[in-house]
Amino acid sequence: MKLNALMDNFGARKGIKRVGRGMASGYGKTAGRGTKGQKARAGSRKQATFQGGQMPIMRRFPKFGFNNPFAKEYVTINLGDIEKFIASGKIDAKKEINIDSLFDAKIINRKLDGLKVLAKGEIKTAVNVVATKWSKAAEAAIVKAGGKIQSK
Repeated sequence: MKLNALMDNFGARKGIKRVGRGMASGYGKTAGRGTKGQKARAGSRKQATFQGGQMPIMRRFPKFGFNNPFAKEYVTINLGDIEKFIASGKIDAKKEINIDSLFDAKIINRKLDGLKVLAKGEIKTAVNVVATKWSKAAEAAIVKAGGKIQSK
């Protein structure tokens, strides 16, 4: 057996449909497109949304809303979650808690535009948090626990 002699079994590969190659081929003259009409023409296809000349539903319904391309999106973390992760050993309370340390500990899965600390839950451990934004209640709770919060 030689590698150059290997070939598929008969019928394993179907030949391509060669259209417009004479009447004997079975796909001559109109090339399997029928006669006349939009679909018989070259380069002309109706869009998937075409509704027979009726005003399409996507154009009938009003558009509203606005997506600001410059809006900042922050990763949020609650004080209760920080306390829970310190207790479980995922975060070291002696080290600085920032977006990179949370990402490395696999607490957050993406960094986005920054970190925002919220006051849900309570914190008892003194921690040093570096964040982009935080709520006033979160800042008060961190300071009360003996920690500090600073901006990035």
